[in-house]
Amino acid sequence: MDRSTSYGGTMPAADIFEHAKRMISGHAGQIGLRYVDHGDDWVDLAFDYKPELAINAETGILASGPIISLIDSACGISIMVKLGQPRPMATLDLRVDYVRAAPPGRSITARGTCYRISRNVAFVRCMAHDGDPDDPVAHALATFFFTGD
Repeated sequence: MDRSTSYGGTMPAADIFEHAKRMISGHAGQIGLRYVDHGDDWVDLAFDYKPELAINAETGILASGPIISLIDSACGISIMVKLGQPRPMATLDLRVDYVRAAPPGRSITARGTCYRISRNVAFVRCMAHDGDPDDPVAHALATFFFTGD
């Protein structure tokens, strides 16, 4: 489904995610990010639990790195969804507050919502959870700087 915006873009969100996946490498690629859903200014991304993503093999509790990568990616892609097209950008600021530990065996989903775009900067909120959005694992605020057209 096309999501046209006042910014003139018309690329479907699923295609935007496919474009973004080609740019994702390293940590984000290793955790297996996947597209879940989207709206006009938000996107849900997730990854499934893997034991190698745990901070401690005994407890199985997820490390913060994969959750940060998920949040950063959901934030950036929510901007592209709102714009209706990919645009080069860099994370300018990302503040993540952990509410509780992510337990073993559960997928983590993050919803990034782009709530404002100025000429050079976009502003995003994000909430990550393990099945219940009302019981988050972490929440974040982020700003992204556009690095080109």
